Amino acid sequence: MKRISFGLLLFLLWSSEAPAQTPYYQGKTIRIIVGYPAGSAHDLWARLIAAQLPKHIPGNPAVIVQVMTGAGSMVATNYIHNVAKPDGLTFGVINAALYFEQLLKKKEAQFDWNKLTWIGSTTPTSPILYMWANTPYKTIHDVRTAAVPPKCGSTGTGNTGYYLPKLLEQTIGAKFTLVTGYQGGAEVELAVERGEVQCRAFTIQVFFGREPFNTWRSKNLVRALVQGGKKRDPRLGETPLLSELMDQYKTGDADRRLVKVMLGSGEFGSAPTIGSPGIPAEIVKILRAGYAKAMTGAELIAEAKKQGFDAEHIPGEDLEALAKEVMSQPADVVTSMKKVMGE
Repeated sequence: MKRISFGLLLFLLWSSEAPAQTPYYQGKTIRIIVGYPAGSAHDLWARLIAAQLPKHIPGNPAVIVQVMTGAGSMVATNYIHNVAKPDGLTFGVINAALYFEQLLKKKEAQFDWNKLTWIGSTTPTSPILYMWANTPYKTIHDVRTAAVPPKCGSTGTGNTGYYLPKLLEQTIGAKFTLVTGYQGGAEVELAVERGEVQCRAFTIQVFFGREPFNTWRSKNLVRALVQGGKKRDPRLGETPLLSELMDQYKTGDADRRLVKVMLGSGEFGSAPTIGSPGIPAEIVKILRAGYAKAMTGAELIAEAKKQGFDAEHIPGEDLEALAKEVMSQPADVVTSMKKVMGE
């Protein structure tokens, strides 16, 4: 009897341990939802990551990319936060500045930036505003003195395309007319070529990372009027920094603090990758480790370089801490943000 009981005990112990030896992700599929159209920078990054991620997650799951556009990735973010299960099988690649919408208490922002699961990102970004070359706005100073403001295209309100022109108006008096509602950057670029709008703000990394901008620059069809960041990008040596312009036009301290908070969104990187709130800690650990290995692997770095991208891994832990920081803003900063965002 003792012999039978001992054998049964061994079987039960083996049975209880056997599932733990099977990787959680074995036989599963990870879905990466992109909040911007196919061919956008966010989409390209998602596909670069998707190609490498299975190699670095135990169980070698399949990874697919799905596009879910709308309101500058608001639709995708709301979906990840409220609909996707917290099982580590659904990610989102979203707009790094979407937290503005929550700070401003927009009813469309049905997410909590602090509760999202931060997997990782790549390459801190700096903003730029370009102008179509055949317009009369040759410099940012021309915009300041223009009788008719140029039109800039944007996908929505919670992204660089909207808030950089608004910050320029607030800090140095350069006015723009903003045309929103485009589904993605490609639509804005077509609108620029058609003459529907004359300018767009986005990131330096995209400006030097893909078409049509490489062709536009080679044919002198476009010029950069202003750039963000702490120092001039060497490829934009003649383009003034916003900080330099604020010095020139004697911008006040309060507006300078506002710029720091809003342009700080660039620290979330080019492709912030999130999961649903409540994903178990052990799964988050696996995802962050796999993401880090994929992002720093030679294959992804080489492929990113072919597409004109720099691959610099931003750990999920850093993004989680940054999310808490940006959401802890005093009332006066939020009030200034509301003014800039037209609230």
